[in-house]
Amino acid sequence: MIIVDTALKQREDNNNPINVAVVGAGYMGRGLVLQILTAIKGMQVVAVSNRTLATAAVAYEQAGVESVETVESVAQLEDAIRRGQYAITDDPMLLCEAEGIDAIVEATGEVEFGAHVTLRAIEYGKHVILMNAELDAVVGPILKHYADQAGVVISNIDGDQPGVVMNLFRWVDAIGYRPLLAGNIKGLQDHYRNPETQKGFAEKHKQKPKMITSFADGTKISMEMAVVANATGFGVGQRGMYGPECKHVTEAVNLFDVDELLRGGLVDYILGAEPGPGVFVLGYNDNPIKQQYAQYLKMGDGPLYVFYTPYHLPHLETPLTVARAVLFGDAATAPIGGPVVDVITTAKIDLKAGTTLDGIGGFHAYGDTENYPLAAAESFLPMSLAEGCVLKNDIPKDQVITYDDVILPEGRLVDRLRAEQTEMFG
Repeated sequence: MIIVDTALKQREDNNNPINVAVVGAGYMGRGLVLQILTAIKGMQVVAVSNRTLATAAVAYEQAGVESVETVESVAQLEDAIRRGQYAITDDPMLLCEAEGIDAIVEATGEVEFGAHVTLRAIEYGKHVILMNAELDAVVGPILKHYADQAGVVISNIDGDQPGVVMNLFRWVDAIGYRPLLAGNIKGLQDHYRNPETQKGFAEKHKQKPKMITSFADGTKISMEMAVVANATGFGVGQRGMYGPECKHVTEAVNLFDVDELLRGGLVDYILGAEPGPGVFVLGYNDNPIKQQYAQYLKMGDGPLYVFYTPYHLPHLETPLTVARAVLFGDAATAPIGGPVVDVITTAKIDLKAGTTLDGIGGFHAYGDTENYPLAAAESFLPMSLAEGCVLKNDIPKDQVITYDDVILPEGRLVDRLRAEQTEMFG
């Protein structure tokens, strides 16, 4: 952060701001535009794309921008950027293709749509910042491969749990403690929540019921921790992770088996702990002299120590991810190789043959973490690919759905990317 804010101030002083385009003007997308335009030096949002143009305009309006221009071609967008005119469009590909844009923030949370945007942005040499763990969890490694080939950065965001975990993970490693567990702090976990049960909460907080359902039913945390697993190489100790309950995050030092952690590291979560919502990392150091220093610093007796961050601030910190990518070629969170953990599709209710699955945050299924080798061997259907699949046969509640159980929608890019990823990494 210290390096990033200094570099951004230099861009501001040189009148050379980073030009960002945002795809998706939902709640978080609008918050991101507000944050950049009102709080971030050396950066500006030159264009916003959204399916509904009026919502894209609102993103600028709530940030105090009085004049926006609707563009319908790359030439019009490039001209608007040259004139310093903020632009809106319902065609995200214009943002991906136009000159004068340094980075694209994909903020829709849509898997198939996000895949198209991400690939096009990479093709045209744009850094891609994903506010989209659902896409990252299922095809992040192959997208990282394409980004590397193009010489651009693809990254999940600072501020959301994967980015906060990875920043803490890197810091713990940098101060000489071996990270053994990358963890999330979760307040609620009920696999059987659905858009009806979460409707009231969603309306109160101006969110979509399916999105809120994905938080409550465990799908979202599964996506987030799969992203962290792919960025660290850590697996899960069991399907769905352990998720022990505790009162405070500092208790986590006693809740996991150290010998198991030393065999390769885990991603996991704790349930109901303060301070939430936050993240934690368990770091290991068995040097007896360093343990004496740790005791003096009130870190505990060791050799396992808890480090934690007590909050996550997605749209507030996303601009830092943009700056890291554009100015330093550094990703907050990105896969280090092939997939390590998958998010698999499990029935919430008894399902009948012929049912078209309603996907993430719906009535039909929840996502659970599973180590990728087992998920691949058993041909489990990734949760990010479930929407639109038609069941060939009845599936009882809590049974994992496999590729053999479904007919996939035809012609999806994300299925092609998944197949390429499997071919590349095994």
